[in-house]
Amino acid sequence: MAELSLFITAFFAATILPFSSEAAFIVALKSDMSTLNAMVSASSGNILAIIVNYYLGYYLYSSSKSKLLKSKIGKKSFYFGHKYGYFALLFSWLPLVGDPLTIVAGLVRLKFIWFLIIAGVLRVIRYYFLTVVV
Repeated sequence: MAELSLFITAFFAATILPFSSEAAFIVALKSDMSTLNAMVSASSGNILAIIVNYYLGYYLYSSSKSKLLKSKIGKKSFYFGHKYGYFALLFSWLPLVGDPLTIVAGLVRLKFIWFLIIAGVLRVIRYYFLTVVV
């Protein structure tokens, strides 16, 4: 039951809603949840949410493409995001800026597999780092 709670908290924390999966993760570790269970629950919830974010951005592109590519700034932003988007994903684990970056990754149509590898691995590393610190 605690694993499910951690999964749900980590899922919502990776959306644009103001949740903290790190606090829930630390509480789970302090309450004698095994490190492996905590890592799997938090990481899988967080990764599932960034997948949802990616596809939200992906489908937003379809509805906003004409507006985005008509303006000079929109076109420049789109191509800039497409060119440097993978590097920007290196910051996707950060609070506040990371979750919108996962939506933008879908919006600029970064390749899903590379998005998942970069952003997903960074999410797992973040929780691993927390286990080392705690």
